[in-house]
Amino acid sequence: MWIFVTLFAATCQAFRTAHQKTLSQEQGFLHATMARSLYGLPLVTLYLIVCWFTIGRISFPNALVFIAYATACAVAQVLATYLMLRVFQSGSFALGTLLAKTEAVLAALIGIPLLHHSLSFMAWMGIVLGVFGALVMSIKLQNLRHAHKDMSLIAGLGSGLCFAITSVTASLASHSLEGSIITSAGVTLWYVLALQSIILCGIQIILTQDMRAPVNRSVKLSWKVGILSSLGSIGWFTGFALVNPALVKTLGQAEILGTLYLSKRRFNERISAQQWLGGVMILGSVILVTMATI
Repeated sequence: MWIFVTLFAATCQAFRTAHQKTLSQEQGFLHATMARSLYGLPLVTLYLIVCWFTIGRISFPNALVFIAYATACAVAQVLATYLMLRVFQSGSFALGTLLAKTEAVLAALIGIPLLHHSLSFMAWMGIVLGVFGALVMSIKLQNLRHAHKDMSLIAGLGSGLCFAITSVTASLASHSLEGSIITSAGVTLWYVLALQSIILCGIQIILTQDMRAPVNRSVKLSWKVGILSSLGSIGWFTGFALVNPALVKTLGQAEILGTLYLSKRRFNERISAQQWLGGVMILGSVILVTMATI
């Protein structure tokens, strides 16, 4: 099941990224980021209600533990997104992007002591191959000689670490609840999106001095971003609850293949041979991780 929900999440995220790129060009990165949570919350609320009454209810044996892990998840995801923005704003971000792509490996390393998940040799090979495939797709080799001057080094590593923390704490939060693991993942996702909506809407209102700024800008496109993001997040959080988050993030690298297709089809961007090579490596990593868990 986790393979299906992860591939579903990766597909939704690829399409969401395409719409979010357009939204960020129209309204700025802050609004595009905020739309993921605020406009996705209604659908996640409906999903949680359906899960609660059809799949099974859950209980909160230790609400403080859940709140701590879920809050850390929400904040880490916001920080990861902000740091990625810093990476993309820098003039030379080759090494920063490289370090950000270590997310799957970092999730595996963090998850070993916290989640007590072990990985087979084939799974580790798949994770490493996926990371290298992502690096091959994103690195501009001519920029590496300036890497020691690249401020995105810290931002890139920080982003990868925060994304890894996001996936691990999402799993910890879900497993701190008792009952259906599917509903538990839904509760965790709802809390994370609600908290992120409060944080990001507050920041946008303060910066724009406009109380209606979060809800009156590119509304139709914002809804597309929110709905696709919520569908993807349902898949991600369910996957995190079912298996080792490192495996989910590695299989989720398939999203990059979808992004490649959309970049060429929607934005008419040229795909280089280096990017195609990286895509093949990612496809190989997906096959390895899938075989390691069957």
